[in-house]
Parts: sequence; C-alpha cells; structure tokens
Amino acid sequence: MGMLAKCDILIIGAGAVGVGIARELSKFETDVLVVEKKDDVGGDATKSCSAMISTEFSVAPFTLESKICQASRPMYDLLCRDLDIPLVYRGSLTVALDEEQEKKIPAILKKAFDNGVYDVEYRRPEEVMEMEPNITPTNRGAVYSPRDTQINPFEFVIAQAENAAENGVRFLFDCPVTGMELAADGRIGKVLTPKGEIEAKYVINCAGLYCDDIAKMVGECDFKVNPRRGQFYLLDKETPVKVNHIIMPIATAKSRGTLIIPTVDGNILVGPTAEDYEDKTDKRTTREGLDLIASQAKTLVPDIRLGDTITQFVGLRPARTPEGYNILISEKVPGYVGISGIRSSGLTGSLGIAKYTIQMMREKLGLETVRKKGFIGKRRGIVRFSEATNAEREKLVAADPLYGHIVCRCEQVTEAEIVQAIRRPVGARTVDAVKRRVRAGMGRCQGGFCTPLVIDILARETGVPASEIRKRDGASYMLAREDKGMKQ
Repeated sequence: MGMLAKCDILIIGAGAVGVGIARELSKFETDVLVVEKKDDVGGDATKSCSAMISTEFSVAPFTLESKICQASRPMYDLLCRDLDIPLVYRGSLTVALDEEQEKKIPAILKKAFDNGVYDVEYRRPEEVMEMEPNITPTNRGAVYSPRDTQINPFEFVIAQAENAAENGVRFLFDCPVTGMELAADGRIGKVLTPKGEIEAKYVINCAGLYCDDIAKMVGECDFKVNPRRGQFYLLDKETPVKVNHIIMPIATAKSRGTLIIPTVDGNILVGPTAEDYEDKTDKRTTREGLDLIASQAKTLVPDIRLGDTITQFVGLRPARTPEGYNILISEKVPGYVGISGIRSSGLTGSLGIAKYTIQMMREKLGLETVRKKGFIGKRRGIVRFSEATNAEREKLVAADPLYGHIVCRCEQVTEAEIVQAIRRPVGARTVDAVKRRVRAGMGRCQGGFCTPLVIDILARETGVPASEIRKRDGASYMLAREDKGMKQ
C-alpha cells in the first residue's frame, strides 16, 4: 500500500490526551496529524468516565501524576472560557459512612495538603446534611473540596479537536495503526495503517487502552495495560432524589468507589465499578456490577431512585502494570514518545500532560516550537435551542429556519444543531458522533424517535447512502438490507 501522509508529528489516539497535545501543538509552526482507530474523537476512557475535572487531592503525593494534575486543574477555567465549554463548579463531598472511615479523614486531609490542595476542609455530619439533605443521616462527616467541577467530556474533546483543526491539525478516523517499520538510524521510518503508510519525524503514542500494543511495535514496552471496567447508571433528569455536589465514598487503593454525580446536562450519573479484565473490547454491563453500584449508592443516598435509569453503560480505563503516569521520551527509538498509565485522573490531567510532553520533547529531542502567526485561540460552540429563551429562539429561527424543526423531542435538539455538528471541523459522520455533539438520542427514549431522522440528515449532508450510515465505528450499520433492495 502506498503513502497516505507525511507530517512532522504523528499522534496515535484521539482521546483527551491525544487531542489535548494536538491542540497545544496547533499553536506552533508544525505539521500535526492525528490518527484514531474509531470513527470520532474521544477514545475509550474519555467517552465513558465520571466527567470530573478534579483537584485530585487524593492521588499519591509527590508523583508525576500529582505534579501534572495540580498544574493542569487551573488551566481549565481559561480553556473552557476560550473554547465555549460548560464547566460547572459542583464541589465534592467525600463521605465517611462509619467510625473506621471517619478515622481516615485526617490522613485524607494531610494527603490533600501534600498535594498542594489547601482548600480541602472537613465538614461535620450536620453540615453535610445542610449541604446535601438526601445524604444518609448516619454519615460521620465528609471531606469537602470546593473546586471539583463537572464538564461534558464529549464537548471538551470535540471543542479542542475543532480548534486544533481550525489551526491546521489533520485528523484521520477509522485508521488503526497496524505496525511500524524502523529505519537504519533507529528512528521510525514508516507507520502502517490499512489506509496507507505515514511518515513522521516524531510519533506520540496516546493510544490509551492500546498503548502497550503500539509500544510493542517499536520494542519500547516494559509494561502491560489491562482494561479496568467501570459500569454506570445514568438517571433521568426528572428523577426526584438529586444531589448538588459530587458525592464520593472514602476511596480504596484500587478505586474511588461509587460516585453520585450531578452532570453538566442535568442527569445524575452513578458509578463506576472497578473490575479488571483482559478483553479490551468487552463493554457489557453485568447484573452483578450494577447490583454492586446500587448497594453502594444507597449507603450514600438511601432514597436514590435507580429505577429512573435511562441507560447503563461501561467505560474501560487503561490500568497500567506497573501503575503510575509514564511519559517516555525514547532513547532507543529517537523521536518516539510513549504515554501510558493515564487512568482515573486522565481527564483532569490531560491539559497538563500536553504541556509536559511538549516541554520534554523540547528538552530531550530538540523539538522547535515557533509560535504560529494568526493562531485562532477561541471557538464558539453550537447554540442549544433547549437552553435559549423564547426571544432567543425567535432570533435563531429567523436566522436559520432549521432551528424551527425539533428532531430530538426528549432533549429539544433541532435540525440546525445536527447540521452544524456535521458541517463543523472534525464533523460528525455517525449517529453516535451526532449524539455526542448535540445530545440527539441522549434523552429518556434513547433515540427511539429521532434516530431515523438523524440518519436521514447525515445521509443528506454527507452525500452517503442511508444504508451506509453507521451508529459508530466498525460495521455498525443502522439499516438492514435485502437482496432486492434495502429494507428500512
């Protein structure tokens, strides 16, 4: 197969870390290409996480993870303002449920202080009840972290990808890396994909769950990645028992435990589990896992209504052995950068990882970063009809009549929003990609009404037959075929 592309820097993987690095590199005079095996940005873990931008006060102090997360957290306020990404300050309560857990609170506060998070404080049980009336009345107090926030992880990654693309970064989807060939000087000569070969001066492995598979291709893999499955419930916006803060139990060495999270969009997210597996493609929910979440959630909020769930889903976190953030600037393979061990704090840490990685490439690889003339630093999001006032809606419809056509009844998503999601840089090409951008299909009926309409709009806007429109990556076609034509 012939040449597909040449670039200065090739980024493998378009999750939060890969896209964060791409957006940061788009500030400079360098040619950047991102390849992603799926149909869209968002990777595996980013699309199915707890969506917290956290102070990460509970990570191991004095580690690279702690250093990067503490540097990263303040960057979000400015980035979200510039790229029009909703960031909601919820604050978190880490609740002690018994005397044994209560005894751990001083150590948690000490760890927070060692991590440089000085605004974390203890709250007495009666204060916890005032802050969260639905919390179990037998709580033994909580650790309060006021700067923990919620974000829409889809929009966070999409916004950065759109902005990076506006600044010249190229994205290739449905394009897995299948191999690499080393040149005589030890550098990576060719990166192999089903679509053709890629040549790059530098290769950054941000493949997350598959970063060990990529690392093996260049002989730089002294670690193993296994999927840590996290199951979640997503509750309807109208569920009567809600919380105002992110509610967490006292964490274990392996997991933060079951969280109860008020999302940016008004739902309640409950989960995850922490189950270690070998199969990186197994995203099935299980009765045992969901029952475990339910029992743990009820110890925090006894009256929580899990019967109000509108969907359950699974996220796979890339658990590394040995664990911990690892950013390798290879000496064995010049120009190769391997990023691994980015797990629970990855969303928070992604902006800091981008800055840190590029600085290490400057120092150790001599990467030149000349500030780009005319860098576009701001991006405007798609205006949501559902959030507009009646007066604003009239103006939207006057400017674009497609704002007057509701496609998704549950979330009040209009045809105008869907068309914009398709036409924007790094635009949607699948039903799920539309869903992640504008929430069509994320409501109570989970796309039961709007999916056929979304397929029609995708087909019209992309010029692809409706029979070829997919739900997501792979052969996930939405319409069945018969020998004598298409059955819809």
